[in-house]
Amino acid sequence: MTDVIDLLAGLSADGPLDAVRHRRSQARENAQRSFAALLEPSADRGFTLAERYAVATFVSALHDDDAAVRFYGDLLADEDDALLAAVLVAATAGRTSGPVGRYREPGLSAESIPVDAYGVPDAVSSALGDRLTAALEHAHLLVFRPRESSADALRRLVGAGWDADQIVSLSQLVSFLAFQLRAVAGLRVVSGRATQAWAGPETVAAGHPHTAPAATDLVTEHDGIRRPDAFTQDGLGWVPWLAPVEREDLTPEQIEALIEPARAAMPYFRLLARDPAALEARTLTDLDIFTNTDGGLPRAARELSAATASRLNGCVFCAFVHAAFATRESGRRDDVQRLLDDGVAAELGDEQWNAVAAASAALAVTPPALSEVHVARLRDAGLDDAAIVDAVNGAAFFSWANRLMLSLGEPEVPARR
Repeated sequence: MTDVIDLLAGLSADGPLDAVRHRRSQARENAQRSFAALLEPSADRGFTLAERYAVATFVSALHDDDAAVRFYGDLLADEDDALLAAVLVAATAGRTSGPVGRYREPGLSAESIPVDAYGVPDAVSSALGDRLTAALEHAHLLVFRPRESSADALRRLVGAGWDADQIVSLSQLVSFLAFQLRAVAGLRVVSGRATQAWAGPETVAAGHPHTAPAATDLVTEHDGIRRPDAFTQDGLGWVPWLAPVEREDLTPEQIEALIEPARAAMPYFRLLARDPAALEARTLTDLDIFTNTDGGLPRAARELSAATASRLNGCVFCAFVHAAFATRESGRRDDVQRLLDDGVAAELGDEQWNAVAAASAALAVTPPALSEVHVARLRDAGLDDAAIVDAVNGAAFFSWANRLMLSLGEPEVPARR
């Protein structure tokens, strides 16, 4: 089976990074399984292959990755050649940089970067149809403005004909692509290759969002919860906007996809269980990236990479979880707190942590901006290629996790007992 990350990164089976990637073989294999689950599913459940390839082509173009645009564009053309030109025009109109957008947390309002919501150009919206137009507008939100995700954003999808299972799969797809394209970009830089920018057709102006939020029982907003004020290492919960699968209704396939039985108590994982194949592959990728102790980057620095990406993208819940892990693994609570308080350019106490945070932040922006300068700094700080690839994987994976958490629900401060 072709490994799509290797293919897009230009890696060879006998190259030096092949052995490095093999040390995280579960992550490597399950990233490919995620591709299969989300882009070649055995049953599409109404989210068609043409729609999936259209979203993938669009997201690849927003990441300015010519090889990925060609790869996914070829898959789209094989499925529905008439859609390809319209998707590329929509992507050209949506090119910008991120993350941007407004924070919902009052204590972070000074960091907000207000921008207009993207709309597919009117000239191609009819060719795309209501469902795909809404999907591309949602994908643009998750790529560039994940911190502005909302219950209303999901209601817009419902208004265009998306059901709850399909919305979870769409969020997984866009978020997975954010990971895959960053893993590819990082591996290219570590191996000395360059990313060729996507040229695109003639630029056209973006339109306005086409779909209004639908009145629907599928989406629930939690008006009574206590929301966090800013980034924190103190305990947070998370509440979903779509209904998770009830514990007693989990199928054997869904239970197996959880990997760890205790996750059945967590609404987040029971919500992702609406697409069990994607959940299982994602979970196994996660566990290998962060808990495999066969050399590479120390666990605390991997958690720092995750916390840095989360801080940049604006995911208060993910930042809490992985900042707390970084503190637990390192004992450096004050250094970790400076990252949360001051942002990704904070002084973190030593050059290795500073270099990991700088590289993670550069990879997490859209389009990715990791360069040979970042990699040289990591090497000068004493990290070998295996450790650098761990940092790449950590930041790339949390470009996936952040977009899932932000797009499907929101954090809450648990009530004191």
